[in-house]
Amino acid sequence: MKIFIGSDHRGIELKQEIIRCLEEDEFSVYSTKTPNSEVDDYPDFAFEVGENVIKAEDALGILICGNGIGISIAANKVKGIRCARVLNEDDAFKAKNHNGANAVAIGADLSLEKAMEIINVFISTKTASEERHLKRINKIIKYEQGEYNEL
Repeated sequence: MKIFIGSDHRGIELKQEIIRCLEEDEFSVYSTKTPNSEVDDYPDFAFEVGENVIKAEDALGILICGNGIGISIAANKVKGIRCARVLNEDDAFKAKNHNGANAVAIGADLSLEKAMEIINVFISTKTASEERHLKRINKIIKYEQGEYNEL
């Protein structure tokens, strides 16, 4: 599994620690190439991670900004990305298992321990398989592709 990770200036330290932990667990981790600075913009990192997740097979994205909201909104503009801002392990499980998320966004102020708990749940959770969840995810995909006509 490939894991793409990006953060704006607020999340640089947490991102580096997450990369270290994931690499210790033998995951293939790819950090964004967009340079960080004090005036960087979270959409740039969200778009880069999103594009990479979509292009790669068996890939997930992890995004970090001040509180995770802005970067998740930006990531969801990438066609095919379903990014959830998550606050805890239950959010991470439901994001992937119920909503088919292929990326998560977290806040930069989380402790490394809490961030890794969330990320480990997200990575280890199986994708949606129940018909009710698949039906909803497929509606989202159809709408994104301009094929949804149930309104």
